[in-house]
Amino acid sequence: MGEQKRKEQAKSDFIFGKKNYKFMLIGLACIAIGFALMSGGGSDDPNVFNPDIFSFRRIRLAPTLVLIGFGIQVYAILLNPNKKSKSDK
Repeated sequence: MGEQKRKEQAKSDFIFGKKNYKFMLIGLACIAIGFALMSGGGSDDPNVFNPDIFSFRRIRLAPTLVLIGFGIQVYAILLNPNKKSKSDK
């Protein structure tokens, strides 16, 4: 009987809720898009300089998007899935 009770207690809920995982996927998508925007801009010939590596997209937009994605990830981890909203009372 004691063993069965321990098994029931071991079958607890996940640490993160559905809302946490949604935010994690959104953050992961932002990070992936940011890294994709950073790629490219190189030159095939090492003796030729390509100024596209200093474009707004690669210097400002992509790193900002990656940082926003990491911020969303931190928010998703810290979000309490068991907290009841005011409308649930």
